[in-house]
Amino acid sequence: MYAAQIEAYRTVQKNSSSDREVEAAVLTKAALKLKACQENWDAPDRAAELGEAVRFNQQIWSIFQTELVKPENALPKKLREDILSLGRFIDKRLLEVLATPAPQKLAVVININLNLAAGLRSSIG
Repeated sequence: MYAAQIEAYRTVQKNSSSDREVEAAVLTKAALKLKACQENWDAPDRAAELGEAVRFNQQIWSIFQTELVKPENALPKKLREDILSLGRFIDKRLLEVLATPAPQKLAVVININLNLAAGLRSSIG
C-alpha cells in the first residue's frame, strides 16, 4: 500500500549522510504540518490541510512501523517495541482527530514527533 513511500524513504536514507538525520527531518516536517493546522484552526481550508497533515503523519509512521518489524532491524528489541507502541498510539490519535477534529488533540502527536526528532539529532553527534 505504501510501497512507493517506503522505497522513497529508503532511497533518501541511502543518499543521506545519516539515517537518523533523515528520520529527524521527516518527524519534524510531520510535526510542523500538524502545528500549522493547530495554529490556523479557523482557516477556511482547515479540513483539507488537516487531512493532508494527518495522512503525511500516518504514512511516515507506517513506514517506521514496517521497518521496525523486520527481523534484520538492528535496534534493540525493547526499543523497537516501545516505538511500535508509540506508533499504535499515534495511529489511534490521528483517527480520533479525523473522526472528531479538535486542535488540542494534535498536541500529543506534535510533541512525540518533535521529541523523537530531537532525540535522533542528539544521537547523531
